[in-house]
Amino acid sequence: MAEPRRSRFAAHIAELAIPNCAVARRRARRYTAAMLHDLIRVWFGWVQDWGYLGVILLMAMESSIFPVPSEVVIPPAAIVASQGGGGMSLFGVIVAGTFGSWLGSTITYWISLWVGRALILKWGKWIHITEHKVQRAERFVHRYESGGIFFARLLPVIRHLISIPAGIIRMNFLKFSLMTIVGSAIWCSVLAWLGNKVGKNDPEILKDPQKLVDAVKSESVPIIAAIVAVCVLYVLAMKLTAPKNAA
Repeated sequence: MAEPRRSRFAAHIAELAIPNCAVARRRARRYTAAMLHDLIRVWFGWVQDWGYLGVILLMAMESSIFPVPSEVVIPPAAIVASQGGGGMSLFGVIVAGTFGSWLGSTITYWISLWVGRALILKWGKWIHITEHKVQRAERFVHRYESGGIFFARLLPVIRHLISIPAGIIRMNFLKFSLMTIVGSAIWCSVLAWLGNKVGKNDPEILKDPQKLVDAVKSESVPIIAAIVAVCVLYVLAMKLTAPKNAA
């Protein structure tokens, strides 16, 4: 009799634990959302209070392993500039964003080159950089090199990490810098244009950071889809024109 009783007890505990786990997950999601909302407000404050310096710092973080979305940097800076605040201009925001992107990418490139593949694989797991991801990224950069760096700067998530394999394989730094600058300038120009557009539609949108982020993401979907389509065409063209014995 003891064994069935123990089994029923364990089943009862499991029934109680499942709802509690679900509640805990919901609480964790709410906490994460609240923390992200607070961070976005802090980053908005940097842009509004520090002007170009805030843009450069945040975009440098965005182009490294720090999870700062460029959508919460360039669009609000563009709105501030269009409203005559912070002593900024739309062109200045694009230049500051491009320089910040290059700075963050350059730091990541040289760190990856200096510390090497082994250390990145050892410590990268803490920021979800697995050996499989590194191998795929290395093959991508080896295969597409300049074009790969250029298009990576235009795509969300990928642009955060592309400097790591470029540094590991010791890609030519001048070529890496040129493609990073050109790609970043285009991306910052797109975000500045979107921010300016959203700001004109709703001049008070800076008071609601989440609303601004959602509006920019909504407006940017067709642009990102077009960029992805061009990337796919580029990759197909490279494959079709590659020598038969190419790896």
